[in-house]
Amino acid sequence: MVCGHQVEQAGQLSSDQGGHISSETRINDRIRVPEVRLVGPNGEQVGIVKIEDALRLAQDADLDLVEVAAQAHPPVCRLMDYGKFKYESAQKARESRRNQQLTVIKEQKLRPKIDQHDYETKKGHVSRFLAAGNKVKVTIMFRGREQSRPELGFRLLQKLADEVAELGYVESSPKQDGRNMIMVLAPHKNAKAKQKAAKEPVES
Repeated sequence: MVCGHQVEQAGQLSSDQGGHISSETRINDRIRVPEVRLVGPNGEQVGIVKIEDALRLAQDADLDLVEVAAQAHPPVCRLMDYGKFKYESAQKARESRRNQQLTVIKEQKLRPKIDQHDYETKKGHVSRFLAAGNKVKVTIMFRGREQSRPELGFRLLQKLADEVAELGYVESSPKQDGRNMIMVLAPHKNAKAKQKAAKEPVES
Protein backbone atom coordinates (compact mmCIF):
# COMPACT_ATOMS: atom_id res chain seq x y z
CA MET A 1 0.00 0.00 0.00
CA VAL A 2 1.40 3.39 -0.95
CA CYS A 3 0.29 6.96 -0.34
CA GLY A 4 -1.43 9.12 -2.95
CA HIS A 5 1.52 11.01 -4.37
CA GLN A 6 3.58 7.83 -4.50
CA VAL A 7 0.85 6.03 -6.42
CA GLU A 8 0.65 8.97 -8.81
CA GLN A 9 4.43 9.01 -9.25
CA ALA A 10 4.55 5.25 -9.82
CA GLY A 11 1.69 5.51 -12.31
CA GLN A 12 3.52 8.19 -14.26
CA LEU A 13 6.68 6.12 -14.40
CA SER A 14 5.01 2.88 -15.44
CA SER A 15 2.09 4.05 -17.59
CA ASP A 16 4.00 3.46 -20.82
CA GLN A 17 4.54 -0.16 -19.82
CA GLY A 18 0.94 -0.64 -18.67
CA GLY A 19 2.09 -1.42 -15.13
CA HIS A 20 -0.07 -1.47 -11.98
CA ILE A 21 0.62 -0.76 -8.35
CA SER A 22 1.51 -3.92 -6.45
CA SER A 23 -1.17 -5.08 -4.01
CA GLU A 24 1.53 -6.62 -1.76
CA THR A 25 4.34 -4.22 -1.02
CA ARG A 26 7.84 -5.72 -1.01
CA ILE A 27 10.70 -3.91 0.67
CA ASN A 28 14.50 -4.17 0.81
CA ASP A 29 15.88 -7.70 0.28
CA ARG A 30 12.39 -9.06 -0.50
CA ILE A 31 12.68 -7.30 -3.87
CA ARG A 32 14.27 -9.99 -6.05
CA VAL A 33 14.85 -8.53 -9.50
CA PRO A 34 18.14 -7.67 -11.24
CA GLU A 35 17.38 -3.96 -11.63
CA VAL A 36 14.76 -1.36 -10.69
CA ARG A 37 13.62 2.09 -11.78
CA LEU A 38 14.55 4.10 -8.69
CA VAL A 39 12.71 7.12 -7.30
CA GLY A 40 14.42 9.23 -4.63
CA PRO A 41 12.89 10.15 -1.24
CA ASN A 42 11.64 13.50 -2.59
CA GLY A 43 10.10 12.02 -5.74
CA GLU A 44 13.11 12.66 -7.96
CA GLN A 45 13.79 10.11 -10.70
CA VAL A 46 17.19 8.45 -10.23
CA GLY A 47 16.81 6.11 -13.20
CA ILE A 48 17.34 2.40 -13.79
CA VAL A 49 19.90 0.95 -11.39
CA LYS A 50 21.01 -2.52 -10.31
CA ILE A 51 19.18 -3.87 -7.26
CA GLU A 52 22.49 -4.06 -5.36
CA ASP A 53 23.11 -0.36 -5.96
CA ALA A 54 19.55 0.56 -4.98
CA LEU A 55 19.83 -1.38 -1.73
CA ARG A 56 23.19 0.27 -1.00
CA LEU A 57 21.73 3.75 -1.59
CA ALA A 58 18.84 2.92 0.77
CA GLN A 59 21.25 1.70 3.44
CA ASP A 60 23.50 4.75 3.08
CA ALA A 61 20.50 7.06 3.46
CA ASP A 62 19.11 5.04 6.39
CA LEU A 63 15.91 4.45 4.40
CA ASP A 64 13.99 1.50 2.99
CA LEU A 65 13.78 0.45 -0.63
CA VAL A 66 10.05 0.06 -1.30
CA GLU A 67 8.51 -1.45 -4.42
CA VAL A 68 5.64 0.79 -5.56
CA ALA A 69 4.92 -0.62 -9.04
CA ALA A 70 5.77 -4.31 -9.23
CA GLN A 71 4.31 -4.89 -12.71
CA ALA A 72 6.37 -2.19 -14.39
CA HIS A 73 9.45 -3.21 -16.41
CA PRO A 74 11.69 -2.83 -14.54
CA PRO A 75 9.70 -2.51 -11.26
CA VAL A 76 9.50 0.97 -9.77
CA CYS A 77 11.02 1.34 -6.29
CA ARG A 78 11.25 4.31 -3.99
CA LEU A 79 13.51 5.28 -1.12
CA MET A 80 11.45 6.09 1.99
CA ASP A 81 11.05 5.52 5.72
CA TYR A 82 8.59 2.63 5.42
CA GLY A 83 7.76 2.46 9.13
CA LYS A 84 6.87 6.15 9.23
CA PHE A 85 4.88 5.81 6.01
CA LYS A 86 2.81 2.91 7.40
CA TYR A 87 2.08 4.82 10.61
CA GLU A 88 0.97 7.95 8.74
CA SER A 89 -1.16 5.86 6.38
CA ALA A 90 -2.93 4.22 9.33
CA GLN A 91 -3.57 7.64 10.88
CA LYS A 92 -5.05 8.96 7.62
CA ALA A 93 -7.23 5.85 7.25
CA ARG A 94 -8.66 6.32 10.75
CA GLU A 95 -9.33 10.01 10.10
CA SER A 96 -11.02 9.15 6.81
CA ARG A 97 -13.31 6.64 8.53
CA ARG A 98 -14.30 9.26 11.11
CA ASN A 99 -15.13 11.74 8.36
CA GLN A 100 -17.26 9.19 6.52
CA GLN A 101 -19.81 8.72 9.29
CA LEU A 102 -23.31 8.72 7.86
CA THR A 103 -25.47 11.76 8.62
CA VAL A 104 -28.86 10.82 10.05
CA ILE A 105 -31.91 13.04 9.43
CA LYS A 106 -34.25 13.25 12.41
CA GLU A 107 -37.70 14.83 12.25
CA GLN A 108 -39.74 16.99 14.59
CA LYS A 109 -43.35 18.03 13.94
CA LEU A 110 -44.91 21.13 15.42
CA ARG A 111 -48.26 22.89 15.24
CA PRO A 112 -48.31 26.63 14.45
CA LYS A 113 -50.17 27.35 17.74
CA ILE A 114 -48.08 25.01 19.91
CA ASP A 115 -48.11 25.86 23.63
CA GLN A 116 -44.87 26.94 25.31
CA HIS A 117 -44.33 23.72 27.27
CA ASP A 118 -44.64 21.53 24.19
CA TYR A 119 -42.44 23.93 22.24
CA GLU A 120 -39.66 23.72 24.83
CA THR A 121 -39.89 19.91 24.75
CA LYS A 122 -39.65 19.84 20.95
CA LYS A 123 -36.78 22.34 21.01
CA GLY A 124 -34.95 20.10 23.48
CA HIS A 125 -35.26 17.19 21.05
CA VAL A 126 -33.95 19.31 18.18
CA SER A 127 -31.01 20.51 20.29
CA ARG A 128 -30.14 16.95 21.29
CA PHE A 129 -30.26 15.74 17.67
CA LEU A 130 -28.03 18.58 16.46
CA ALA A 131 -25.57 18.06 19.33
CA ALA A 132 -25.30 14.41 18.30
CA GLY A 133 -24.32 15.47 14.78
CA ASN A 134 -27.66 14.75 13.10
CA LYS A 135 -29.64 16.90 10.70
CA VAL A 136 -33.20 17.78 11.73
CA LYS A 137 -36.21 18.18 9.46
CA VAL A 138 -38.68 20.45 11.26
CA THR A 139 -42.26 20.29 9.96
CA ILE A 140 -45.06 22.71 10.82
CA MET A 141 -48.45 21.04 10.27
CA PHE A 142 -51.31 23.38 9.32
CA ARG A 143 -54.94 22.40 9.77
CA GLY A 144 -58.14 24.06 8.56
CA ARG A 145 -57.98 27.84 8.71
CA GLU A 146 -54.36 27.72 9.85
CA GLN A 147 -53.41 27.22 6.19
CA SER A 148 -54.33 30.86 5.52
CA ARG A 149 -51.74 32.01 8.09
CA PRO A 150 -48.40 30.64 6.81
CA GLU A 151 -46.58 33.49 8.55
CA LEU A 152 -47.32 31.79 11.89
CA GLY A 153 -45.35 28.75 10.83
CA PHE A 154 -42.56 30.85 9.36
CA ARG A 155 -42.13 32.87 12.56
CA LEU A 156 -42.12 29.70 14.68
CA LEU A 157 -39.45 28.07 12.54
CA GLN A 158 -37.36 31.25 12.58
CA LYS A 159 -37.65 31.41 16.37
CA LEU A 160 -36.53 27.80 16.69
CA ALA A 161 -33.59 28.32 14.34
CA ASP A 162 -32.44 31.36 16.32
CA GLU A 163 -32.67 29.53 19.65
CA VAL A 164 -30.58 26.54 18.52
CA ALA A 165 -28.13 28.61 16.47
CA GLU A 166 -25.18 27.58 18.68
CA LEU A 167 -25.71 23.94 17.69
CA GLY A 168 -26.92 24.18 14.09
CA TYR A 169 -27.73 26.36 11.12
CA VAL A 170 -30.55 26.55 8.57
CA GLU A 171 -29.51 24.32 5.68
CA SER A 172 -32.89 24.57 3.91
CA SER A 173 -35.04 27.66 4.54
CA PRO A 174 -38.73 27.26 5.46
CA LYS A 175 -40.79 26.22 2.43
CA GLN A 176 -44.49 25.56 2.06
CA ASP A 177 -45.28 21.98 1.01
CA GLY A 178 -49.04 21.51 0.77
CA ARG A 179 -50.43 21.67 4.30
CA ASN A 180 -46.94 21.62 5.80
CA MET A 181 -44.03 24.02 6.07
CA ILE A 182 -40.60 22.40 6.20
CA MET A 183 -37.16 23.61 7.32
CA VAL A 184 -33.96 21.59 7.60
CA LEU A 185 -31.34 22.30 10.27
CA ALA A 186 -27.80 20.96 10.03
CA PRO A 187 -25.30 20.64 12.89
CA HIS A 188 -22.18 22.75 13.11
CA LYS A 189 -19.03 20.68 12.66
CA ASN A 190 -18.00 21.32 16.27
CA ALA A 191 -21.46 20.79 17.79
CA LYS A 192 -20.37 17.67 19.69
CA ALA A 193 -17.29 19.43 21.06
CA LYS A 194 -19.39 22.37 22.26
CA GLN A 195 -21.85 20.07 24.00
CA LYS A 196 -19.00 18.19 25.73
CA ALA A 197 -17.38 21.45 26.85
CA ALA A 198 -20.69 22.73 28.20
CA LYS A 199 -21.10 19.61 30.37
CA GLU A 200 -17.61 19.79 31.86
CA PRO A 201 -17.44 21.48 35.31
CA VAL A 202 -15.82 24.89 35.39
CA GLU A 203 -12.81 25.11 37.70
CA SER A 204 -13.00 27.89 40.25
